[in-house]
Parts: sequence; structure tokens; C-alpha cells
Amino acid sequence: MAEDRTARRSFVVLLVAATVLLAIVIRPLASALFMAAVLAGVIWPLHARLAAKAGGRRALSAGLMVLAVVVVLVGPLVALVAFLLKEGDEGLKFVTQIARGDSVEHVLSKLPDSFQSVATRALERLSDIDKVVEKLVRAQSGKAAATIWAAASATGSMLFEVAMMLIALYFFLVQGDELLAWLDDASPLRPGQTRELFAEFKKVSFSVIVSAVVTAAVQALAGLIGYLVSRVPHPVFFAAVTFLVAFVPAVGAASVSLFAAAVLYLSGHPYWALFLALWGLFVVGLVDNVLKPLLVKAGMNMSTGVVFFSLIGGLGAFGAVGLIIGPLVVALFLTLVRMYQRDFKSQPVA
Repeated sequence: MAEDRTARRSFVVLLVAATVLLAIVIRPLASALFMAAVLAGVIWPLHARLAAKAGGRRALSAGLMVLAVVVVLVGPLVALVAFLLKEGDEGLKFVTQIARGDSVEHVLSKLPDSFQSVATRALERLSDIDKVVEKLVRAQSGKAAATIWAAASATGSMLFEVAMMLIALYFFLVQGDELLAWLDDASPLRPGQTRELFAEFKKVSFSVIVSAVVTAAVQALAGLIGYLVSRVPHPVFFAAVTFLVAFVPAVGAASVSLFAAAVLYLSGHPYWALFLALWGLFVVGLVDNVLKPLLVKAGMNMSTGVVFFSLIGGLGAFGAVGLIIGPLVVALFLTLVRMYQRDFKSQPVA
């Protein structure tokens, strides 16, 4: 009996040590593995259908799905960057012309003296942006190599994470069934309960990803309507920026509408600027707070209020990725509570 107790304690110690070491090994790849698991859960139904049509060849289906993810993510990104570079140059010229206009001087004359000097210097720098850039390049020439190296390192790190995510996604799609069966068998939970948790994981992941994309698209469309009605120059450019900024939680799509409204005001259109500012705050801005929780709730078994606070709490705790982690944590907790009520609460304690 004593030997058995010693063996159990030794096993627990080894298990804890192995778990800690595993966490250390996985930590550098945690983000890539997490996003791969989320994407695998989102595209799994499509992968299953494609594998069935391919005669059960899951490796072929997984390869095609990974290639599709690369095309869907990289293709539009390259096209959008090219579009923004083209439209952004014209937009920058327009903003610079606004800064050089007489309407700006009229606005500055109404500011307090303490703000006038600061604003005037900022506009002078903006109006002479070419000279400023040249001066900065000369002044910071000694740091240019370090800056380029830092940018290259950051880009390399991002590309490495994307590559690891794609590789992990391929193996999750190919061996997902075997991995889930092994976890269900090795888990201390009852048979089927681990699969139930992963089914909830897939459902929540799909809801969060789809809601983020749809919400950003709707905000960009709403912003485009406001830009067209208020006759903002380069409305398609501002709509594209709105779509991108919609994925940045700390900024929000409404900030682009407010910036465009400021441009209209400085160009001498105060009433259209007021309309666009109100449109951005009460239409573009509220879409994220109303539509996203409703879309997430459509695929999850929880109330709209719980979804809203899980999004906000996850964002505050984990940053942008918390928009996925927050609902997943809440869904995991609620699923475990339902399991307890269904499978354990009615049974007498032995």
C-alpha cells in the first residue's frame, strides 16, 4: 500500500513536471497553434465535404484548404495594400491642400493663444511634409539601419508565426479526428464530453470569426454611404480604411468617419461635416456594438448581454485576440455547468 502511494505521488510529480515543460515548449507557438485551431474549427465542415468528394483523401483536402486560406488572406491583402498606396497618395495630397487653405487659418484664429502656436507649427510641418521627411532622414541616418533591421525582424517574426499557423492548420485538418478521439479517450471526463467541449469550441470560433468579418463589412458599407452622401473626396479609399480599422478594437471604424468629417470641416463644409460626424458615431460606431453581439449570439447558446461583456472582457484581458478567447472562455464555463447539471448533479455522491 505504501509503495502504491509512493508510486502515485511520483507519477503526479512527473506529470506536473512534464506539463510545465510542455507549456514552455508550446509557449513560443501558442498564438500560432491557437489561431490554427480556431481556423480548423471554422473550416472543418467544408473540409469534411471536400474530403468526402475526394474519396476520403483528407491530406489532399487539407492541402487545398490551406492553399485556399493563403489565397483568401494574402490575395485581398496584397490588392488592398496596392489600392491604399494608390489612393493614399492622392488622399495625402488632398489633406495637405486642406492644411494649406485659408479655412484652416480662420479656424486657428478662433483657438486660444496657447493652442494657436502649437497648431500652427503642426500645420507648417504638414504643409512642408517633403522638407520634413528629408530633414528627418538626414537627422536619423545613423539609426536607419537599426530601424530597418527592427522592421525586418518584426516582419520575419510575423511570417514565421503565419507559417507555423498554416503548418499546424494542415495537421489539425488531416489528423483532427484521431486527435479528438485520443483526447476523448485519455480525458478524465466521461466518454463524449470532450467531444462536446470541442463542438462548442468550433461553434463559438465560427461565430466570432464570421461576426468580425461581417461587422467590418457592414461598417465599411455604412461608412461608404456616409462618404458618398456628404461628398467626401476619395470615398472608396475611406471605406477601405474603415474596413481595416474596424478590426482594431482600440480605434474603431467610427474614427475614420470622424477624421473625414474633420477634413470636410476644414475644407469649408461645416454642415456636411456635422452630418458625417453624427453618422459615424450613431450609425457606423453602433454597428459594432449591436450587430457583432447579435451575430455571435446566433451561433452560441448565451444571451446578448453575456456575449457583449465576454467580448469586452476578453479584449481587456488579452488584447485583440481576446475577442475570440473571451467568448470561448465563457462558452467553456457554461458548457461545463450544463454538463454538471445534466450528468452529475442528479447522481448521489458515493
